Amino acid sequence: MPNGDAARGGLGTVRNAVQLLELLAQGPAYHQLTDLAERSSMSIPTVHRLLRSLVLADLAVQDRATSRYGLGPELSRLSHHYLGRLPLLGALSPYLSQVRDQVGATVHVEVLVRGEVVYVDRVDSDASGPFRDSHRVHPALSTAGGRLLAARSDEDGWALALAAAGEEDRSDAEASRDEWRGAEWLAHHPSDRTVPAEVAVPVLDAAGAAVGALAADLTGTAGGAPDPAGRGGEERAAEVAAYLGRAAKAAGRTLGHG
Repeated sequence: MPNGDAARGGLGTVRNAVQLLELLAQGPAYHQLTDLAERSSMSIPTVHRLLRSLVLADLAVQDRATSRYGLGPELSRLSHHYLGRLPLLGALSPYLSQVRDQVGATVHVEVLVRGEVVYVDRVDSDASGPFRDSHRVHPALSTAGGRLLAARSDEDGWALALAAAGEEDRSDAEASRDEWRGAEWLAHHPSDRTVPAEVAVPVLDAAGAAVGALAADLTGTAGGAPDPAGRGGEERAAEVAAYLGRAAKAAGRTLGHG
């Protein structure tokens, strides 16, 4: 058995490596060694040693031309293994295309990870256009699904979501957590145009825990086209939420049983 100092040292090394991966995931694709050291509050030799280990494991890469560092391809392989075993995706998979056809909009599956909402699956509408944003990650409180999931998370999860949020979203969240926690569905039209307007419902497992969110784009019925029925925004959101909710409940009944 390792002694306490060794155990703490090993844990500290892992924690520092994870911190560097977090920094590599922010901003540009590649980062300078000195910048990473400054942002992490670690010494340059420590950061260099950790980055060398991450590069050897393909968790990070070093650009030959600039000597800067970025995230490595091993993360993609590991993430696909993780998603391939994620019960949420298996439970929702039979319903996504059907819901897409019912609502006439792109449908997403979202999970909450360290204060951000990650879009782990999607089915595009027929009118979604030629440009796809398939690997979305946004601050949780800037999206409808993220707000539902963050509000239902524990205090640590909520604190991470607040820390990742912009000032406007943080202010909304602090005033609305109780409302979001009990909501059956939520629509949100963010002021940031890089974040999609959406309506979302929580996906609850057999124990009632929110394990993900099912969401649909709210930029019209067909990839931004006006709603052909001429309905108002709230009525349209409620209609879409009803379809999403039925699928989420059906999927949720298969989660947490064995």
